[in-house]
Formats: sequence, structure tokens, C-alpha cells
Amino acid sequence: QVQLVESGGGLVQPGGSLRLSCAASGSIFSINVMGWYRQAPGKQRKLVALITQSGSANYADSVKGRFTISRDNAKNTVYLQMNDLKPEDTAVYYCYAYAGSDYWGQGTQVTVSS
Repeated sequence: QVQLVESGGGLVQPGGSLRLSCAASGSIFSINVMGWYRQAPGKQRKLVALITQSGSANYADSVKGRFTISRDNAKNTVYLQMNDLKPEDTAVYYCYAYAGSDYWGQGTQVTVSS
């Protein structure tokens, strides 16, 4: 079992920045891929970014050049630096880990509004 706890969401104005963090605990030795998904009201959950244990990352087209995912394996933590935020980035952001099964955090709200 893997537990994921997110932090760092909040309200920010368009053009602003936020950094999300997700700390993993439990069977962390089995974690391979970690990342972030988001779900806007009335829409399906979608991929934002993923990163492997070796640091290889991939991003949704909508966030390329604005978001950066990183991972500290020593702290079992994955980060999402979000810059130049837009109103369409408003969503609940979920931390994700694959460790033989899919694991999800509880979600953290990000609201981009003036």
C-alpha cells in the first residue's frame, strides 16, 4: 500500500505561480512512476505530468513550457511547479503513483481567478 498526501494548492491570480507537493509513504520501494492529474468541474480527470524514478518526464500539451515536474527520491516526494497560471488551470489536482497498482492522493484545489 502507498499513501499520498498533497499540499500547496490555493487561490492565485492569472499569471501567478504555485508549487504543489506530494509526499509518499508506505510501500515506497515499489513506486515507479509518480505524477499529477487534474479534474475540472464537470470534466474527466486528465493527465498533467508524469515522472519516472530516473527523472524522465512527460507533460500534457496544455501545460508544456509552464509547468515543471520534479522528484526527490530521497524524500519520496514529487513536486509540480506551475507558472503563468491561467483560469483554465482551475481544477482539483491529484497526486498519482504507480506501484504495481494505481494510487491516488485526496486532491488539492487550485483556483486561478482575478
